[in-house]
Amino acid sequence: MRIGVVCPYSLTIPGGVQGQVLGLARAMRRLGHEVRVLAPCDGPPPHPGVTPLGRSVPTAANGSVAPLAPDPSAQLRTIRTLRDEGFDVLHLHEPLAPGPCMTALLFADAPTVGTFHAAGESAGYRVMGWALKRLAARLDHRVAVSPDAMALAQRALGGEYELLFNGVEVERFADGPAQPLEGPTIFFLGRHEPRKGLEVLLTALSDLPPDVRVWVGGDGPQSPELRERFAHDPRIEWLGRISDEERAARMRGCTVYCSPSVRGESFGMVLLEAMASGCALVASDLEGHRNVATDGVDALLAPVGDAAALAKALRRVLDDDGLRAELVAGGRRRAEQLSMTKLAEHYVAIYDRILGERR
Repeated sequence: MRIGVVCPYSLTIPGGVQGQVLGLARAMRRLGHEVRVLAPCDGPPPHPGVTPLGRSVPTAANGSVAPLAPDPSAQLRTIRTLRDEGFDVLHLHEPLAPGPCMTALLFADAPTVGTFHAAGESAGYRVMGWALKRLAARLDHRVAVSPDAMALAQRALGGEYELLFNGVEVERFADGPAQPLEGPTIFFLGRHEPRKGLEVLLTALSDLPPDVRVWVGGDGPQSPELRERFAHDPRIEWLGRISDEERAARMRGCTVYCSPSVRGESFGMVLLEAMASGCALVASDLEGHRNVATDGVDALLAPVGDAAALAKALRRVLDDDGLRAELVAGGRRRAEQLSMTKLAEHYVAIYDRILGERR
């Protein structure tokens, strides 16, 4: 089967949707299918199977900044690629995001599957709901990655959706070298913006032992402020943006991974990656995190935005070897349940079904 996968976000900028697109493409190639990914790129494409559609423009969305490509040149490249490649089926991630996905949905001849990732609120849905509802009707099949994502799409667009959680490439995270430690270490990775809760984690450090180290990966608009505010704490190591290989090595090496987000999480993808890597997990008790993790089974979940409660949960995991081992084992089981291979097989079954219906 010849599959076209369209991503509205730049593949050279880290993000949860981008990671799912590339991982799913790799998994479907391993199943024997021809897969080409169409997406903006702000540098060299991350894989030979990617067709770059141009550079992105930072766009405010869902309390964050999305690297979209709504310019005419990207849309012309999308139309030309669809014409030249002759895909059997098109899989559009965030199909109503401005740019290549919306263009592909308008000009596609092949059957289309749309996967909806966003949760919470959407200004675009509120303002353009009537037009987007008509455009969404062109999709042959709709998928949502979480109950929250499904609720948002149903509320704005109507229609029926299949719930399919995101997947993780288990072997990619489980196998390989681990970053050496100099003592008990907490790892955080994400965009430095209020919704990701890095400030909550750094505030919690005042209740943690002096020998605990913290790796802080990523960057964002809060980086200068937080670096200055917590410059007195030598336990914090600011990593900046890191490669996928370093991310996996630090997850395999850290004592505990922490995801203290306070809002805007549709599906806790980074939690699933940490589980596959074999590290213990502490996270905020968000609905999006509960899609992945179960408190006391494969993670400890702390009240959202509560630095003291987060510190207490982190201390429990750092101090209790038995608890930490139980969480690691539970996390590995959960990662296997949500493997990318199983997700790819499910999507291929959807493609086969809608191709049969179209014939």
